Amino acid sequence: MGFGKVGSEVARRAKGLGMHVIAHDPYAPADRARAIGVDLVSFEEAISTADFISLHMPLTPATSKMFNDESFSQMKKGVRIVNVARGGVIDEEALVRALDSGTVAQAALDVFTEEPPSKDSKLVLHENVTVTPHLGASTTEAQEGVAIEVAEAVVGALKGQLAATAVNAPMLPAEILSELAPFVTLSEKLGRLAVQLVAGGRGVQSVKVTYASARGPDDLDTRLLRAMITKGLIEPISSVFINLVNADFSAKQRGLRITEERILLDGSPENPLEFIQVQIANVESKFSIAMSDSGEIKVEGRVKDGKPHLTMVGSFGVDVSMEGSLILCRQVDQPGMVGSVGSILGEENVNVSFMSVGRIAPRKQAVMTIGVDEEPSKEALKRIREIPAVEEIVFLKL
Repeated sequence: MGFGKVGSEVARRAKGLGMHVIAHDPYAPADRARAIGVDLVSFEEAISTADFISLHMPLTPATSKMFNDESFSQMKKGVRIVNVARGGVIDEEALVRALDSGTVAQAALDVFTEEPPSKDSKLVLHENVTVTPHLGASTTEAQEGVAIEVAEAVVGALKGQLAATAVNAPMLPAEILSELAPFVTLSEKLGRLAVQLVAGGRGVQSVKVTYASARGPDDLDTRLLRAMITKGLIEPISSVFINLVNADFSAKQRGLRITEERILLDGSPENPLEFIQVQIANVESKFSIAMSDSGEIKVEGRVKDGKPHLTMVGSFGVDVSMEGSLILCRQVDQPGMVGSVGSILGEENVNVSFMSVGRIAPRKQAVMTIGVDEEPSKEALKRIREIPAVEEIVFLKL
């Protein structure tokens, strides 16, 4: 009961002992539970099905005395209860009655409504109750461990890494964070790239994000990816720092509406996502080729060998690593273009990390994508723009 950090760790250990584990937590995402092999169920189903009940929820008005005469009456006869959460979630008098009647065969309690409990407490003195003095976090080793964990979490957050233990954000277990990490980077870079393609005038108000995956909706939590796309969309054009906690609120404040769509693919669900696509509607683009046939700025990317790659701009297929910064160049496909552009960048001491050309057909329209380690000067971009076969050019910081 309660499937946060402690509850999920207890579930792992119970699975290791060969137990079938179910959980109740109205705030836990189904994909995180499934990743551990746990079924999320209703409160009523949980208490009526379980042989062992382990409590890991906070004490709130909603959970106060959640385990009372009524809930004990719905349990299997002979159930075992472990409470290492908060004493107030159990009505202690009702628990004594359930123990006396045999509904609860045994109870193990580390917490109590009043701590320490009175010496004549019927619960503490009951022959079928095992008690401990709520000292788990008070040992030297535990205090040191918590201090190290907090310090590492703060350092990681300051470095811009994902915070797995933010108290006011969806909690994601380490294995899901690790699996999604390259897609998190891809999401932010797609948002950052898309917003830089928007021309002046109307602000960004409508964004559509499409996720293509072989996994069902319950097996793919996209909240973190949506937050990182929001981060990419907002940070380049404001002074606000966006994270998982404030992403949705910041988008709402700016009138930014982000809708999500999923494309369910055939195939193995081993890879969480095949591609992510970001579309910005009702805007003009600095780079006309970035507009899709339906009139939105459209960019698409995939993860290849653990690295984010840009695979589509508008209707043009490309394949470039999203590292450093990019120059997009729309041109007529003809001999010497790569050399001409490369020579100008070389003369300006701009290092090229990669170059790729996507085209409709030989000698027709093409898009050259150039990865650069330094920002080219306005003069360099002007010289490239003046090449007769170049139709438009844009520089994008990633």
